[in-house]
Amino acid sequence: MKALTWHGRRDVRVDTVPDPVLRDPTDVLVEVTTTGLCGSDLHLYEVLGAFLDEGDILGHEAMGVVREVGSAVHAVGVGDRVVVPFNVSCGTCRMCVNGLQSQCETTQVRAYGTGAALFGYTKLYGQVPGGQAELLRVPFGNTLPVVVPHGPPDERYVLLSDVLPTAWQAVEYAAVPPGGSVAVLGLGPIGDMCTRIARHRGAATVIGVDLVPERLERARANGVDTLDLARLGSRVVDAARDLTDGRGPHAVIDAVGMEAHGSPAATAAQRMTSLLPDALAARLMTRVGLDRLHALHLAVDMVRRGGTISLSGVYGGMTDPLPMLTMFDKQLCLRMGQANVLRWMDDLLPLLGDGDPLGVDGFATHHLPLAEAPAAYEMFQRKQDGVVKVLLKP
Repeated sequence: MKALTWHGRRDVRVDTVPDPVLRDPTDVLVEVTTTGLCGSDLHLYEVLGAFLDEGDILGHEAMGVVREVGSAVHAVGVGDRVVVPFNVSCGTCRMCVNGLQSQCETTQVRAYGTGAALFGYTKLYGQVPGGQAELLRVPFGNTLPVVVPHGPPDERYVLLSDVLPTAWQAVEYAAVPPGGSVAVLGLGPIGDMCTRIARHRGAATVIGVDLVPERLERARANGVDTLDLARLGSRVVDAARDLTDGRGPHAVIDAVGMEAHGSPAATAAQRMTSLLPDALAARLMTRVGLDRLHALHLAVDMVRRGGTISLSGVYGGMTDPLPMLTMFDKQLCLRMGQANVLRWMDDLLPLLGDGDPLGVDGFATHHLPLAEAPAAYEMFQRKQDGVVKVLLKP
């Protein structure tokens, strides 16, 4: 089959690789019809090479049609249309039963002390072959795949694999009061969807902060109050306060993470790490890693006293300095974590009818064949051509 594979920093290729096969009686084999390119895939493209091997298959946002099922699978059948959550979760352990699929006790990667395995996301998360491929082996076939109706286009449902539950959880964790205010830092696919979900759930003031003109315009067209970080610079906090009675928003969602613009020293450290031998680079990343924390510091400054910061952007550093004095003084609540995809399905599936309140139809800005995935990674990393969300067709 054809699959998008990692070969080095900023070097991904579409290769011919062996077809996956069923290994366990509860496995299913999915013929991928659409797969997404996620902002966190750029961490693999740019920073986390120490935890990848050449030839690893990337991607964790896939949907398709079941081609084959294991002997113990009874919940799905050949021909069913399914979305594959990015958490590889068993559905039956204590964590999964309690809605914490990202902490699944069956697939936790204990060698690295990390949570549930993820599709297509490094040794840190199980080195499970990913979904930017023609075929995908999916374990836990009775509990993991989400069956969706035939008929509507894939674009209606593929965001259930990551974007929709990640954004929903970010807004849930933000705990915006009815009629309250929230600022979203970063208007990539997760941040953009956060603004839509916050409005849908009753936030009266939704502020979007970014420095890419096309992303700001896109959010503005959906009724978001936008702030251009490139133009406002340090005045962006005062601008947010002006929109919220001088107090700042009730909550701030950081949808940027370690791709943030900010500290030149941290940026240089990340790039230097990528040039080291893998064994040394991995030790540095897991013990003394640094992130570019501009977005998180901005969230701490911007949110009102007694407010909440919700982190959905991925951070990877182990020695990141946090402004603890300010956070304590402002009495802030901080919530974060990988999305628990299956936990939010009952909330999200009813919103994917023809009424389309979240605007999932047309959410993707680019639809490309899998063969063009390497160019899509470069375009997305450089934020070119107005790109927000790329969907690939194997």
